[in-house]
Amino acid sequence: MSFSRHAAHWGVRSRIALKRWMRRTLFLFGGIAVGLAAILMAFLADYAQAAFGRVLSLSPYLALLVTPLGFGLALWLAVRVFPNSQGSGIPQVIAALRLPDQEARAPLVSLRVALGKIIVMTVGLLCGASTGREGPTVQVGGSIMFAIGRWAPFRQPGFLLAGAAAGVAAAFNTPLAGIVFGIEEMSRSFEMRTSGLIIGAVIAAGLTSLAVVGDYNYFGSTAAVLPLGGAWIVVPVCAVLCGLAGGLFSRILILFARGLPGVVGAWIKQHPVVFAMLCGLGVALCGLASHDHVYGTGYEQARAIIHATSSVDHAFGPWKLAATLLSAISGIPGGIFAPSLAIGAGLASDLSLVFTHVPIGALVLIGMVSYLTGVVQAPITSFVITSEMTNDHAMVIPLMAAALIANAASKMVVPEGLYHALAKSFLKTHADREPREKPIPGLTL
Repeated sequence: MSFSRHAAHWGVRSRIALKRWMRRTLFLFGGIAVGLAAILMAFLADYAQAAFGRVLSLSPYLALLVTPLGFGLALWLAVRVFPNSQGSGIPQVIAALRLPDQEARAPLVSLRVALGKIIVMTVGLLCGASTGREGPTVQVGGSIMFAIGRWAPFRQPGFLLAGAAAGVAAAFNTPLAGIVFGIEEMSRSFEMRTSGLIIGAVIAAGLTSLAVVGDYNYFGSTAAVLPLGGAWIVVPVCAVLCGLAGGLFSRILILFARGLPGVVGAWIKQHPVVFAMLCGLGVALCGLASHDHVYGTGYEQARAIIHATSSVDHAFGPWKLAATLLSAISGIPGGIFAPSLAIGAGLASDLSLVFTHVPIGALVLIGMVSYLTGVVQAPITSFVITSEMTNDHAMVIPLMAAALIANAASKMVVPEGLYHALAKSFLKTHADREPREKPIPGLTL
C-alpha cells in the first residue's frame, strides 16, 4: 500500500472514530442535562404543592377560587404561549418519533415547548391540579436531547428516544424502568445500534440525580410478601378490577381528546379555557370532599398507604381518580404516572376490607401495577417501575402476573394504549397518516 493510500485509509478511520466518540459524548452530556432538568422539575413540583398547601391552611374553600382560575391560566398559556405543551407530553414525543423529518418534529419537542412544559406544569400544581411531573419530564428530556442532536456536527439518530427514556429514569430514579419504557412504550421497537447510547444516556441521567439528591427509592423500601397459596386469589381479582378502572379512565380521556360529538363537543372546542376552569372547579369540589387529599401528584398519600403510616381513607381512591380525570380532560400540562400509582394504591386499599388475610403492602403494590397498566397498557414498564420504586424483589412474580391480567382487562374497555391513541392526533396535524382519526379540538393531551 502506497503512503498516500495508507494515509487516506487512516484518515477515513480517524473520521469514523471521531464521529463515534463525539456521538457517545453528546449522549452522555445530554443525559446529564436531562437529569438536571428532572431534578429542577421535582423541586418546582414540591415547592408548588407546598405553596398550595399553605393556601389551603388559610381555608380549604379558597380552592373553589384558586383552582378554577389556575386551570384557566394554565390552559391559556399552553394553547396561546407554549403550543404543544398540553397534557402529559408523552404522546407528543411518540408522534415526533414517528414523523419523517427533523423539521416536522421540531414543533413537538423544541426547547420552547420544554420551557413551557416546566412553567405551566408548575402553575397547574400551584393551583391544586391532580397531575404528575414524570410525563412532562419525558417531553422535556426528549426536547433537550433532540436539540443536542440538531446542533451536533454529524447526523445523530436516537437522541429523541434516549431523552425520553432518560426522563423516566431521572424522574423516578428507576434506570431499568427508563430503558424498558423506551423499548416498550416510546418506540414499540428497538434499534440495536442505538441501544448502548440510550443506556449511556440513562446512566448519565441517573448518576446526575444520584449525585445531586442521593440514592433513594421513590416510595421507600418495602418488605411486602404475598404468601403462596390462598392469598394469591387477590392477584386476578385486583388486577381485573384495577385494569378495568384504568381502561375506563383511558377511554374517557381519549374520547374528550378527540372531541365529544354534538353541541357539548362544539362548545368545548369554542371555549376551552372556560371548560378548563369548570374542570378546575370539579377538582376543588373533589378536594373538599376528600379533605384536601386529592390535590397534587398523590405521592405522599400513596407512600402512606404502602407503609401504613396513617389510617386509610377508603374514599381516597375514587376521589383521586375523579380529580385526575378532570385534570387530564382539561388539557392543562401535567402527567398521569404518579397520580395513577396513587389511585391504584387507594383502590387496592379498599379491597383490604374484603381480603383481610392479605398483607396490605402486597395488596397495594398489586393495585398500583394493575391500575397503571390499565391506563397506559405497558405491562412490563408498569411492574418494573413499581419494583424499582419500592426495591421489593419478593413481589416481582405477583406484579408480573397482575400486569398481564390488568393489560388484558384494560383492552376489553379500550383496544389501544392511551399514549399511542393520543399521539395519532399530533400525527394527523403534521402528516396525513391516520385519515380516520380526528384532530384534538382545542385541548391537546
